[in-house]
Amino acid sequence: DVEVTYEDQMKINSFARNNASLQDLKEELDLKKKSLQNLEDAESDVLMMDDSEETNIPYQIGEFFVCCNQSDVLLYIEKEKADLDKDIKEMENKADNFRKILADLKVQLYAKFGTNINLEAEDE
Repeated sequence: DVEVTYEDQMKINSFARNNASLQDLKEELDLKKKSLQNLEDAESDVLMMDDSEETNIPYQIGEFFVCCNQSDVLLYIEKEKADLDKDIKEMENKADNFRKILADLKVQLYAKFGTNINLEAEDE
């Protein structure tokens, strides 16, 4: 049996907090990616519309819908896609940082506790 010191417990707690944060970030990242895919689908649909006629396209801004022409809708979509891309990249960088922290803690904890500790996620 290996004795668990205060420092070991702090590492275990840090691992748990960082792992929970990573899981939350992954869920949020999946939602952002789905939103980006929805915007790309909407952009394709708008591009397939006949732009020769003055079609007003309802576009949601906040809680309201406004009617815009095709070029304005495409501009709004492009801006939203750019914002989402930026958010996704930032979130992926955060996720990478969490993974590095977790990998370092895994090395330290497995070195001390070996098979007496399980730090692997159930879905891996």
